[in-house]
Amino acid sequence: MTCPHCAAALTARERTGQVCAHCERPFALDPKSHGRGMNDLRIRRIAAAATDDGRLKVTVTQLWYLTRTYSGAWGPTPAHGIRPFVRWLLALPLALPLFLWSAFSDGLWATLTGAAALAVVGTAALAKRRTPGRSGGSLITPAESRFRQLMDDRWRSTYGRLPPGVVDDGPRAPAVRESPVGRPAAVILCTDHAVAVFLRVNGIPARLRARLVEAEPAAAHEALVDVPGRLPVVVLHDASALGALLAPLLRLAHPDRVVLDAGLPVTAVRNRRGAVHRVSAAPPVDADGLRAVAGLSDEDAAWLSDGYWSPLAAVPPSRLESVVTAAVKRALTARPGALGAADGFLTWPAGEPTPAGTTSRTKGAPAG
Repeated sequence: MTCPHCAAALTARERTGQVCAHCERPFALDPKSHGRGMNDLRIRRIAAAATDDGRLKVTVTQLWYLTRTYSGAWGPTPAHGIRPFVRWLLALPLALPLFLWSAFSDGLWATLTGAAALAVVGTAALAKRRTPGRSGGSLITPAESRFRQLMDDRWRSTYGRLPPGVVDDGPRAPAVRESPVGRPAAVILCTDHAVAVFLRVNGIPARLRARLVEAEPAAAHEALVDVPGRLPVVVLHDASALGALLAPLLRLAHPDRVVLDAGLPVTAVRNRRGAVHRVSAAPPVDADGLRAVAGLSDEDAAWLSDGYWSPLAAVPPSRLESVVTAAVKRALTARPGALGAADGFLTWPAGEPTPAGTTSRTKGAPAG
């Protein structure tokens, strides 16, 4: 690896204990110890790009998604094969009479019945063994807990703070002070904590004269109780089943209110190369309901009903900023009931198709 201080190419022996043997200065990460792609220069480079060279601040969660070296997701697989009990329950009643017939017969009949009995037993013994079903899952390398540990322990102990422009959004992090908004003109309803911290720390709601409301999708209706009904609502959510249903259900509950869906659309990530795909452990949502309520295509509804989802926090920060800005401006000029299911998706990029029938796998920024 390359020393982040003197740029010397270091062998394993020249970087023992995360200290450069040439300049004798410590560094935080070593790919050999902390995993592929985990080195100071790469983390700094990705953080600089994410913050637009210092113009924006980003969260540790956003940096984690951007610095991942691998992500993959797989759907559930049904059980297949025959249970041993069933195999022998069928085979023994057939094989036993044949063995008896062979034992008490002579000549050709004994040979044929004996061979048939052996064939039945052999088929039962060699039949495909039952493989239990497997639930879907996903994998991101490094894991979020591991990445946070590296940032909190190794990086802070080496440099005294997180990379420039990166803020902690963990559960123990202090709350971010939000710039005051005198008379808000709109509401931004955000269901992702990392994205809400990103918006607050960059003063985006105040700049747009919007009130930021953070809530889980299931609690979104209650979170809007204290918000004046005249204010338009811009909804930010993951590309998930609950996220896709949120804006349509809010429109039904508040027919006199502008509700603009600016969440991450499934069409932008389902077949997009490089998008992060994850699998939820929550009970599946019926595909028919997703089509009827959210107006999704058959393919998108099936993808979500299989448990797949994609996090809003994985969207590049500059793209996220531009989408939120455009969505609030659009909501301010819209009329109640005039927005359809596709409105709010106009600023999101279309997905780049991937070969059908393959496991969802994406790689993060180059690990070099």
